[in-house]
Amino acid sequence: MSEPRTAVMRAALPSAGRLAPSILAGIGSAASAIALLACSAWLIARAAEQPPVLYLSVAVVGVRAFALGRAAFRYLERLTGHDASFRQLASIRTGVFERMLPVAPDGMAGIRRGDLLARFVDDVDDLQNVALRVVQPVVSALVVLVAAVVGVAILAPGSAFAILGCLVAGIGLTLLAQRGAARRADRELAPLRGEMQAAVLEHVQAVDVLVAFDAADASRRRIERLGERLARATRARIAVAGGASAAMTAIGGIAVAASLAAASPLLADGRIDGPTFAVLCLVPLAIAEVAAAIPLAATSWRIARASAERVERAVPADVPAGIPVAPADPVALPSGDRPPRVRLRGIRATWPATAPTSDDGPPPMLPEASGAALERVDLDLLPGECVLLRGPSGAGKTTLAHVLVRFLDYEGSYRLDDVEAEELDPDALRTVVGLVEQRPWLFDESVRQNLVFAREEATDAELLDALDLVGLREWVLERGGLDAAVGERGSLVSGGQAQRIALARATLAGFPVLVLDEPTANVDAAQADALMRDLVAAARHDGRTVLVISHAPVDGALVDREFAIADGRLEGRTTT
Repeated sequence: MSEPRTAVMRAALPSAGRLAPSILAGIGSAASAIALLACSAWLIARAAEQPPVLYLSVAVVGVRAFALGRAAFRYLERLTGHDASFRQLASIRTGVFERMLPVAPDGMAGIRRGDLLARFVDDVDDLQNVALRVVQPVVSALVVLVAAVVGVAILAPGSAFAILGCLVAGIGLTLLAQRGAARRADRELAPLRGEMQAAVLEHVQAVDVLVAFDAADASRRRIERLGERLARATRARIAVAGGASAAMTAIGGIAVAASLAAASPLLADGRIDGPTFAVLCLVPLAIAEVAAAIPLAATSWRIARASAERVERAVPADVPAGIPVAPADPVALPSGDRPPRVRLRGIRATWPATAPTSDDGPPPMLPEASGAALERVDLDLLPGECVLLRGPSGAGKTTLAHVLVRFLDYEGSYRLDDVEAEELDPDALRTVVGLVEQRPWLFDESVRQNLVFAREEATDAELLDALDLVGLREWVLERGGLDAAVGERGSLVSGGQAQRIALARATLAGFPVLVLDEPTANVDAAQADALMRDLVAAARHDGRTVLVISHAPVDGALVDREFAIADGRLEGRTTT
């Protein structure tokens, strides 16, 4: 895991050209802070000697210049650094999404949605620390520290060696103590945040079921336990960071004492004057303040490493077995005015192996039980016909649907006309074979936005025609038109209406072959027959081929042929 994690860390680091302005501004800000204290110490000590004001004018101007410079350089450091880092985060998110597309949805069934969201948002956000809190502060601090120690050495070599010794010993001991105290908290923080977000999302999405089965209190207690663990880890990390800051402040005081001890003989011998002695006494405080960025960078580095590992694991490194891979040289789709003939021979398919990707709770259930697969399935779908596939839950119906749209890979032969599906790009095949799932995904947008997702150039008239086809035109108009909201995942519409909207979207996409997976599963029995009639009639519009998958009986007058499936095998068939 270290090499992929390192690759993610490198990807989070902006190019040298983008990072250089931030580093230079950081050097300017830190150098101005040290120069400000040095100039102020010299000015105060020299002014106490009451020289002519002319001798103080340069120092006065210096104090003002360094004070303004520290603020200006700090602003430029933040501006350029965040701009460069945010641009990198956008490319990382794009990369994760591009890696996700070839394996979704069935190749990612082992990761919980809330945890995936946490990786995609929070963990990627943590990667900005690589540039903002690790590389840029450390590089800037090292450059300024070297320059400051050299500057002190010019005035008093003994003080320079004393300050350097205090810095090296103090930073080293602080890093060792910090690593031992916060290592576990830094490692656990990102995973706990993902588990917490997953648990909250699952609770909110399933609150009606939890309440119905008197499990809501148990779910809340689980969230509270995760919250307590997350709070403990956060407090531990903050306590260690505060302790490191306090240690660096103490190191500054020790460096002051060491520099004072080394410079006192020089002052007594007259080799340095009083203002110079004041500079040697106070500058170590500013140097220690700059050096404090190094222990904080170590903490940020550990957090970024943990987040980088989670980002890398968000998507499988290799396409899992059972998930199709696009061919290197795909062939063209079959062409013609009619839907292609679908021909399956000896089809065998299994779901990819999945495992939990977090330490708390099991992975989500797959659409079929682990043993449900296809075994030597032979099936023909003729152009323009409607075929019913019946079977109990777990029989392999959804597995077959996912094979048809190439979410799952297969063994055997699956042909569209004379073209083998394995020779087609899976994305291209999905423009021919469409799927309306048992639980169709509706976006938290208007009806219009949920439809134009299928065809962006569709006019309002075409959208209303598609809704009319599925029996929703009047319903939509009564709700205020196409701008009516459907709610998160269709929470403002019924199960039957969600199916109708999803089918309207599929008809807009113009799939020649359409698979309806359990279209009445979320509808009460009294309305199931009417919904099925409407959906089948709409799906067969324009002569498209339709495969209806259902565990419930369907009126034989609606379909041309009927098959039964059990334990992944087609058993009986009847012609109607």
